[in-house]
Amino acid sequence: MKIIVCIKQVPDTKGGVKFNADGTLDRGAMLAIMNPDDKAGLEAALRLKDQYGAEVTVLTMGLPKAADVLREAIAMGADKGILVTDRVLGGADTWATSTTIAGAIRNLEYDLIITGRQAIDGDTAQVGPQIAEHLGVPVISYAQDIKIDGDKVVVQRQYDDRYHILEAKMPCLVTALAELNDPRYMTPGGIFDACAAEITTWGRADLKDVEDCNLGLAGSPTKIAKASDKVRKGAGEKVTPDSPEDAVAYIVGKMKEKHLGGL
Repeated sequence: MKIIVCIKQVPDTKGGVKFNADGTLDRGAMLAIMNPDDKAGLEAALRLKDQYGAEVTVLTMGLPKAADVLREAIAMGADKGILVTDRVLGGADTWATSTTIAGAIRNLEYDLIITGRQAIDGDTAQVGPQIAEHLGVPVISYAQDIKIDGDKVVVQRQYDDRYHILEAKMPCLVTALAELNDPRYMTPGGIFDACAAEITTWGRADLKDVEDCNLGLAGSPTKIAKASDKVRKGAGEKVTPDSPEDAVAYIVGKMKEKHLGGL
């Protein structure tokens, strides 16, 4: 069985985010980590590898430094890493990103594609299903459990306070939740292997059945009107009532002012 795991290097939001003049993220200026949902998807693939002897290929699109998350994935147990990087691919929205990744995947053999549900820098949950649509394969999203039954994948799909059990014949694509599992740590031997591993690098010329008009910022139908760091709250109003009764009266007065609580 051949599994492709799509992973993404995302900004470590604990250190803050920075933006370019066009509203896109300045990824080169920020600390980066592997997207949590993607890491859970990678762990699911590695468990299938442990159980069935599957071959796991990790693929990412991004700046050259995104090779770091591929090496991290290899150190965890993945077999191969592919980086898709090219200046013409920069500034892509979900449509252009999924088009690019699908163009890369068309060069590979696969039974199962696993992506994260969504990335913490965009939170759209669109890229995984869009990749499936471009490739013409079925998709099961929000996976909280993944099993293989012959030529089918069996998924528990999270749904409100319960889950659905869905089956799809492979090849297919599954999007994983961060709650799917607890990803394993890199091993010392895996780190040595990852340092020595050759990362395959593809550019625009390596994408299959993709038109230029659907790539990068120019090929992105989503336009950002405005972007900013998180809005900081003001200091608020501080009052010092003389008694508990005054405090209650003040709070009730504010609730009436805001038309809260039916007062």
